[in-house]
Amino acid sequence: MTSTRMSRRAFAGAALAGTAALAATVALPARRAAASAVPLPPLDHTALQAAIDDLEHPPSTAAQLRVGGTAGCWRGTSGVADIGTRRPVTPRDKVRIGSITKVFVATVVLQLVAEGRVDLDTPVRRILPELLPARFAAVTVAHLLNHTSGLPDHVGIPEPKTPEEVLRHRFDHWTPQEWMATATQGPLKFAPGTRQEYRGINYVLAALIVDQVTGRPYGQAIAARILRPLDLVRTVVPGNDPRVHGRHVHGYLAMADGSLRDITVYDQSSARGEGDMISTTSDLDRMLAALFSGELLPPELLLMMFTLPPGDVRMLDGSPARYSTGLQRATVNGVVLWGKTGETYGYKNAAFSTRDQRRRFVLAYHPTTARNGEESQMIAHVADLLTRAPSTEGQGSRIV
Repeated sequence: MTSTRMSRRAFAGAALAGTAALAATVALPARRAAASAVPLPPLDHTALQAAIDDLEHPPSTAAQLRVGGTAGCWRGTSGVADIGTRRPVTPRDKVRIGSITKVFVATVVLQLVAEGRVDLDTPVRRILPELLPARFAAVTVAHLLNHTSGLPDHVGIPEPKTPEEVLRHRFDHWTPQEWMATATQGPLKFAPGTRQEYRGINYVLAALIVDQVTGRPYGQAIAARILRPLDLVRTVVPGNDPRVHGRHVHGYLAMADGSLRDITVYDQSSARGEGDMISTTSDLDRMLAALFSGELLPPELLLMMFTLPPGDVRMLDGSPARYSTGLQRATVNGVVLWGKTGETYGYKNAAFSTRDQRRRFVLAYHPTTARNGEESQMIAHVADLLTRAPSTEGQGSRIV
């Protein structure tokens, strides 16, 4: 990669006290860093298997878990990939990964920054003049990547309230321009860079920036820059294809009468760039390991992925910001994890690691409920088992 051309303002905002402390930790010799780290429990294979065998909390059809890192490895599966054939799920089965897509998109944008083809401080309107009104001129590329853009809520889109309505709308198709138009009708919700609100539309725009800068669809850029170099042969950017090809786990949705309907085939056009990719637990584990090891980004840009906005930037509910550039931060039993969750109907995922990669985990499971807030129970249970040393018992925190 060529020398990095970073926006001074964007990087300065990311490099305040918290980042300085992180940078100092990164620079420590490996032995010293390990000695100061929160202790991790040994892997309890029986408890981990029991966690993914519990397909009632939430109601699910299958689950698979892959644990990696220097503190131990384990993998397990539970349930069936297809309720019709009763074929057991395997670690090679593809799943829809939802918002974990954002990790891939953010990585490619930062690669373009490293090559001098994108500046984080550039107003988005300068790259995509037809998509954002003039009143959004202050929104920069950096604001998209860490969810501090302040873009307005969507207007005029279907909002299914029942599983039956989800099925009726699953083949709705949107062009990126049509989808963007639904989120640009009102004023900015806050001045860019002053608050944080997790919004998929930020990454729809980020993917369009990749399209514009590279001259090809963002999926081709991801394939050339990440998938092929890392040999992620089961990871796919599907484009306009609503199907999942090859061996995969089906997603199901429970109807009002209790029956399960297959929701696997689903038009993902409204999630382009922010939640449309397909992968496997092994491919996602390889992606995390390569990213955290510095295989994909130069150190100063990789550091941005482990840097939250300044302390005075809060979520809309007043809680501390928890999203960095492409990742989210979660502290469970005193252990800091970085990664991403993702979901779409019938699919729920989490891919997280400690910064030093002592412990990574990728969890994929298949709730049959329609996003009622209980779908994260399995993630919380697994994260607790993987981080709860005796001295930290009772200090758990959920990943959301």
